[in-house]
Amino acid sequence: MRLFLDWKVLLVSLGFSSSVLGQNPKDSTVLQDFRDRWVVYSDVGYTTSPFSISYPFSGELDKIQYRNNFRTILGIGVAYKWFALRLGIPVLNRYRSTEKYSKTDQFNIELDYSIRNFYIETQLNLCRGFAALNAEQWNSGTIADNELFPNLLSYNFSLGTWYFRDKNFKINALLGKRAHYLKEVKTWYLKSTFNIFGLDNLGNPILPLNLTDFSETRTLAHRVSSFDVGLIPGYAYVNRLKNWQFSGWAGLGAVVQAKGYSATSGAERVFLGLAPRFDFRLMGGYSVPNWFVFLVTDFDNKSMQFNDLTFRQYFYRIKLVAGKRFG
Repeated sequence: MRLFLDWKVLLVSLGFSSSVLGQNPKDSTVLQDFRDRWVVYSDVGYTTSPFSISYPFSGELDKIQYRNNFRTILGIGVAYKWFALRLGIPVLNRYRSTEKYSKTDQFNIELDYSIRNFYIETQLNLCRGFAALNAEQWNSGTIADNELFPNLLSYNFSLGTWYFRDKNFKINALLGKRAHYLKEVKTWYLKSTFNIFGLDNLGNPILPLNLTDFSETRTLAHRVSSFDVGLIPGYAYVNRLKNWQFSGWAGLGAVVQAKGYSATSGAERVFLGLAPRFDFRLMGGYSVPNWFVFLVTDFDNKSMQFNDLTFRQYFYRIKLVAGKRFG
C-alpha cells in the first residue's frame, strides 16, 4: 500500500475533535463558554520532524543530523457544541531547496476530545524524504552539501491521555476557540502515553554508506522501530490579563520500550528497555467574545538506543490560529 500520494492537490491533514457530553459543568467565574455559537477559524503553520543519529563514527564525528523539507500548511475549521472539523492543504513551495534537502511528502491526522477531567489526543505523522547534513564530513568532499535520502520514511503514531487534577482546567478554553479563561488556573496532571514510531529506508541503510560498519549490524539498519508505554507527571498553567491569554504545560517521565532493528545483512534484533519522555506545549493570544487570534506550539520527542547507537527524533508544530464566533 502506498503511504503517500501527490499531496499538492489532495488534503494533507484532517483533524477531528470533539468535547463529548458528560463534562463537568463550566464554572462561569473561571471561563466563558461559546459552545452554543458557530466558530469558523483558519490557521497557518508547519510541522517538521528532524532526527539525529549518535555513534562514535570517528574521532571528530559522533553525530549526524537529518532534516526534512516541509511545506506550510493552511487549515480551515469549524466548531459547534461537541463537534469540530479541520481540513488542511499545503500552500507555497517547500521551505528549502529540493536539490539540497530532497522533496519531502508529509501526512498528518489527529483526533482529540475531552471527558470530564481527561483530555485524549491521537496523532499520526508520516514524513518521507530527508537529507543528512554536511555530507563532506564523511565523503571527503565528493558531496558538496547534504546526502539525500528521498525514500527514507519516518512514522509516528501516538495516543496520549492527560488527567488534570483541577476540574476547571478545560482544553476547550485552553485552545481558545469555543471558550476562553477569565482568570488564573493551575494544576498538576498525569499523562499516560502510547507510541509506535520508527524509520524505514526501503531496504537501504539509514546511515550514509561511508559510515556503515559491516562488523556492527546496528550500523547497517534499514529499519528501526519502537513500541512504548509510560507515564509522565507534569504541571499546567493558564492565565488571562485583560483580553490576553497565555498557557502551557510541561512534564517529565519515562516509558517501557520494546525496540528493534532490521539490517541489510539480514540480521534482526529486538530489545526491551526504558527511555525518558517529556511533554511540552505553549500557546497564547488575544480573545474577545466575537473573535480570537492564538499562536500555538507543541514539541514531542522520541528516542531509541542500541548500545552506543542512538536515534533521536523531534516533532515540532507551530501555527497561528484566527477565528470568528457567530451567533
